[in-house]
Amino acid sequence: MKNIYVIGIGLIGGSLALDIKANNNSAQVYGIDTNDAHLKEALELNIIDKTATYEDLKNADFVILSVPVDVAIVELPKILDAIHDDTLIIDVGSTKLPICNAIKDHERRRNFLAAHPIAGTEFSGPKAAINNLFQNKTNIICEVEKTAFKLQEKALKLFSELGMRIRYMNPEAHDKHIAYVSHLSHISAFMLGKTVIEKEKNERDIFDMAGSGFESTVRLAKSSPAMWTPIFKQNRENVIETLDEYITNLKRFKGYMEADDFDQIYNEMENTNHIKDILKGIQ
Repeated sequence: MKNIYVIGIGLIGGSLALDIKANNNSAQVYGIDTNDAHLKEALELNIIDKTATYEDLKNADFVILSVPVDVAIVELPKILDAIHDDTLIIDVGSTKLPICNAIKDHERRRNFLAAHPIAGTEFSGPKAAINNLFQNKTNIICEVEKTAFKLQEKALKLFSELGMRIRYMNPEAHDKHIAYVSHLSHISAFMLGKTVIEKEKNERDIFDMAGSGFESTVRLAKSSPAMWTPIFKQNRENVIETLDEYITNLKRFKGYMEADDFDQIYNEMENTNHIKDILKGIQ
């Protein structure tokens, strides 16, 4: 793949661009972004080689769509209209069912692969892009059977070069499971941060007293609201279900506290300690 077009030059799109360039000296990476400052920054950081527009997509071998999920469902049909028959398009959004539904009847559906690399940080924009972000990370692929076989092969070769592990899911299952292991984590971080800010009015106290445990727990609260609000909107039903279960557990814990039932609190925490075995080896 020589002509790579990245639409949305942020953490994921930028990191993919860096790794593709590192693995393929002949790759020419073009950037498309509505934010001119991001394009300028991406050029300065050598994340992209040139800027481009949708009119240039007719020359693309590979297109990475890395924009907020609400933007992706609007833009993907336009991108499919602009490419040639051998172009591969992947998106990297955190919700899969809405985007798969948005182009299910498009004549070039076979040119699209729905993907979700489970990787990232709380930072955004071109400066957030880092090398080797996807090494040993899981990449979930949905509806692979709807992508042309030769384009599947092209995508899997690229993912292998970047060190990704592949997992296949249908989009409904992806969105349900990711609500628990990703979306709920972000909501928890945002609301914990909100609770502390409202209670601890003195910012210096927060800075002085907050330990590494608090910092790691609220790390995700630094994530972009512009990215996460559309994710919560698109995955609303699954997120509400996870919140119901989470709130039930919090209320149960509060009840144990009120009843001075610290034996049960111990049991709850001990049983949950099993999570360290499940997560062992995840970086």
